[in-house]
Amino acid sequence: MKKYLVLIISLFLVLLTACSGGNGSSNEASTIDNIVKKKTLVIGTAPGYLPFDMKDKKGNFVGYDMDLARAIGKALNVKVEFKQYEFSGLIPALQTGDIDMILAGMTIRGDRALSVSFSNPYYATGQALMVPTSDSTTTNYQQLDQAGKTIAVSQGTTGALLAKQIFKKAKVVDYPDFPSAGMAMTQGQADGIIYDEPAVKMFINMNPNKVKQVSGLISSENLGIGVKLNDLKTVQWLNSFLESYRNSPDDLASINKWFKSTDWMNQIEKKK
Repeated sequence: MKKYLVLIISLFLVLLTACSGGNGSSNEASTIDNIVKKKTLVIGTAPGYLPFDMKDKKGNFVGYDMDLARAIGKALNVKVEFKQYEFSGLIPALQTGDIDMILAGMTIRGDRALSVSFSNPYYATGQALMVPTSDSTTTNYQQLDQAGKTIAVSQGTTGALLAKQIFKKAKVVDYPDFPSAGMAMTQGQADGIIYDEPAVKMFINMNPNKVKQVSGLISSENLGIGVKLNDLKTVQWLNSFLESYRNSPDDLASINKWFKSTDWMNQIEKKK
């Protein structure tokens, strides 16, 4: 009787394993399948990263990342919706299924890859140091690593992580986003900011008499689109899409608009 019981249990376990895909994985549909089925792509973003992720004075989501998101929606023939978060809230929102993808100038990093999967890079950038124009002595970040100095960062960003690694004596203060950090420095509350160079350059263009960039980059990095962890089908689709989109006429037009022109700046919602 015991032998028959063992045999029945063994057969049950074999069937259970087969139904789960043979390796413990589920048959859960990929994000890309769900997007096509519901005909809507929900993008999580964090406005304030110029010129990638912004809102204009009418409340519309605009910027290089937003153009890329809409191009993805067009390729899938689906509607695109944007949900706004603080940067540190994007990965939790992806994990809970509130959004389908993260498009927010997110740097591809090993620690993040434990929580989300990334597409291939869609933009290469690096971290830069911005200081007040009144600072006539700082030529590198090491000079600001002194007791009594304050470095402003955008919470949860690569710049914030880097600043907390390289500044041993200076105080590193988190702000909800880059514009808030920038505003704090223009008001004398910080001696420097570590952030992505494209956004630093745009902030300088908007505040030329208040801030400037210290020459050179502190680090180099790649930006990627974040999707649900281990969603290989969605990652493969995005990589194929990016192969055809990057340097296409639409991509080049977006680059020219957001990176090579400042005509749009007076239309952007500014932090008060």
